[in-house]
Amino acid sequence: MRPNKMKAKFSAGEPAFGLSIMIPSPQMVEMAGGLGFDWVLIDCEHGTISLESVELMIMAAEAADVTPIVRPPTKNPNEIMRVMDLGAMGVQVPHVNTADDARNAVAAVKYHPLGSRSMAAGIRAQGYGLGSAADGYVETANRETLVCVQLEDPEAIENADEILKVEGIDVFFIGPSDLSQSMGHPGNAKAPEVVKAIDETLAKIVASGHTPGMPGTTDNLPEVLSKGVRYIYAHVPRLLKASAADYFKAAKAARP
Repeated sequence: MRPNKMKAKFSAGEPAFGLSIMIPSPQMVEMAGGLGFDWVLIDCEHGTISLESVELMIMAAEAADVTPIVRPPTKNPNEIMRVMDLGAMGVQVPHVNTADDARNAVAAVKYHPLGSRSMAAGIRAQGYGLGSAADGYVETANRETLVCVQLEDPEAIENADEILKVEGIDVFFIGPSDLSQSMGHPGNAKAPEVVKAIDETLAKIVASGHTPGMPGTTDNLPEVLSKGVRYIYAHVPRLLKASAADYFKAAKAARP
């Protein structure tokens, strides 16, 4: 298993910029590396990505030297274990609402003594068992794998203090879209109530010495960074939309 460059960046207080991909495309993962992204979020919660495609996209990430993080369909430990066995360097676990949810996420990612992840010989994450011994792999995996939990429901915001006490979590991610709808303002993350919840929770995460995560676009990136967010990703459609707008603006200006 390779060193996790994202975790090294966070330890140094530096941001890591990712690209969220919801469609099964190893080629898009390769392009993310060529475009300069540090990591990719392979989104199995909202997209059409199967386990077979997850594996191919992780292979592409390794070839492009970007860190593959997978968002499993749910917080079910079995779903977390399966993507980890394929070689994911970490997971972004959705709808973590309690300290028990957070502990279960850690347990699904880490092996004994840090967790209870199921272990099998010959998994891809261990190089199919053809290289290092199992005990060496376990030690490396426990050190290098990343656990990110998503706080995106009012219950999670209310329980943030207790969730932040759970050991083994690298990133606490606030999901503005789900939080807005679960607070009664679907699609409006700028509603005062939602903004207050986000800002107060970000402040708690930073004060606790942990790494906060949020999406970041060209519009809000300076603000997000100023609030201490270091785990940041952009969505492919939004980047394409912004780039297409610039392209057609230039095309319109260039018409004879």
